[in-house]
Amino acid sequence: MKILSCEFNIDTACVELKFADGTLISIDCTAVENEVADNMYQRSELDWLIYNAPIEFADLILNGDPEKYLKTVTVNNPFEN
Repeated sequence: MKILSCEFNIDTACVELKFADGTLISIDCTAVENEVADNMYQRSELDWLIYNAPIEFADLILNGDPEKYLKTVTVNNPFEN
């Protein structure tokens, strides 16, 4: 299906996709973060995608493996005492 638009709606905290056939998909970003992000670094990566690359975020959530992606691209470096 051809995507006509994909953008983050700050009022609903959702990435919304509109397809050529009239189908609308709304991805609840807060729910996704709560489900797949284990730490602030992973949440930050998801936030960057949501605001800067919503189509890539939507593709990751709908077709990819977000947990594997986050483990690959983020590093958790806790502070040492």
